Amino acid sequence: MIEVGIKDIIDIVLVALLLFYIYKLMRESSSANIFGGVLIFVLVWIFVSKVFEMRLLGGIFDTLINVGSLALIILFQEEIRQFFSSIGTQRASRVFHWLHRHREGNIHREDIMPIVMACMSMGKQKIGALIVVERDMNLNDISKTGEIIDATISQRLIENIFFKNSPLHDGAMVVSKKRIKAAGCILPVSHDNAIPKSLGLRHRAALGISQKCDCMAIIVSEETGGISIAQNGQFALKLSAEQLESRLTALMERMD
Repeated sequence: MIEVGIKDIIDIVLVALLLFYIYKLMRESSSANIFGGVLIFVLVWIFVSKVFEMRLLGGIFDTLINVGSLALIILFQEEIRQFFSSIGTQRASRVFHWLHRHREGNIHREDIMPIVMACMSMGKQKIGALIVVERDMNLNDISKTGEIIDATISQRLIENIFFKNSPLHDGAMVVSKKRIKAAGCILPVSHDNAIPKSLGLRHRAALGISQKCDCMAIIVSEETGGISIAQNGQFALKLSAEQLESRLTALMERMD
């Protein structure tokens, strides 16, 4: 008779939560089918080698598991990197970020309003824009894909960068530490099938970066002029100026 104790139940629950979290990451990167196949293979291996103790078939599966571990690391290197990055941004590492932010200073209303006003102005003119506001995770890798600007946040500068004839118009702007850090940046595009077909490439790029980093991506639609945000892998569409200001303020307050 198999005895199941509290430790076994906790073990099962933790494994289930870990598998669910990994599946969620895979689903966001369109690797859910591959992950499902790998999971089925592992379950078959457990039954063959551990439960039924089939030596010959179990030996073959053991060899495949040993070789396949390296292959899985290569295959899922982006997901593995995202997994550990997300762990590093949890509350366990908040002490470091708290000290870092207090050295840099907090973002105030005068830093938020130029972004809000620029988005509203571009929305009225139907000028497309994509602005990524950094939070705890630095976006140095993203900034390096564009042109480093390192300028004070201003409405006029934001509108000039996204002006239709500007060479930086099609890329994303990165805002970091109360400054416009870079523009014309390339973002990872989300391939989530749940994204409405009415949303374009800017929205997919915004959702992609919000799935990988704890940032906020602001989108101004070139077709409709509507203002949306992507955060934590979720969209908030058709925001007013007050709603956008409130979201940005809440984002900065959570950083304090």
